[in-house]
Amino acid sequence: MSEAGALQNKVAVVTGGSSGIGAETVKLLAKEGARVVITYNNGEDRAQQLRGSLPGTGHSIARLVLHDPASARALADKVKSEYGRCDILVNSAGFTKPVAHNNLDALDETLFDEVLIGNVRGPYSVIRALVPLLKASGDGVVVSVSSVSAFTGSGSSIAYCAAKAALDTMTMSLARVFGPEIRFLCVSPASVATDFVPGRDRAALEKRAQAVPLKRVVEPQDVALAVMACITHMKTATGSRFVIDAGHHL
Repeated sequence: MSEAGALQNKVAVVTGGSSGIGAETVKLLAKEGARVVITYNNGEDRAQQLRGSLPGTGHSIARLVLHDPASARALADKVKSEYGRCDILVNSAGFTKPVAHNNLDALDETLFDEVLIGNVRGPYSVIRALVPLLKASGDGVVVSVSSVSAFTGSGSSIAYCAAKAALDTMTMSLARVFGPEIRFLCVSPASVATDFVPGRDRAALEKRAQAVPLKRVVEPQDVALAVMACITHMKTATGSRFVIDAGHHL
């Protein structure tokens, strides 16, 4: 990144920005000069603390409830009112619950719907609400945090695999119709060292890392750097998926 800040005068929205991959992405965006809107669901205190630690000025927080389309519309109204523009959207918020793939009784329709909403329909609602501002930017970019589960069929649940596959396909569809004003991209890690998957600890990640070619755990900072590369360097890429899993899928 440039010393002057590659994203001066840009406005970025990061869903799920109060923790994990989202928080690391927020830090990098602010470091590069962007004004960042940090969305949260239940982590208001974390979001406030993060906002206060960022370089630069003009950062804000906003509650976003992925299952409520009105919440996405309210977010877009806030961004338009306070900033008058949106150049970058990072869809980092999501939801999963570990369910063994052979346990169809545990993966009932209610949970399946929750996973789909958290990882596909929720991001779609945010995109839909912010597209007018992103399009007006002329250099808009949407980066969604997906997963290798989308194309390997392995992951925390069958519903999660299906949801991320849908997110990838939706990204391609949007990229096809909204260029050249907006680029749409996905970054696809495998297991990341966050608390996103309940019950998965560092020891389990370290053990799993020994079975992949690069023999390293993917950190949230690794994913955030990939997101930033999509925004600042991958200017001729759209509708693409960038796999950053230390070789897990091989």
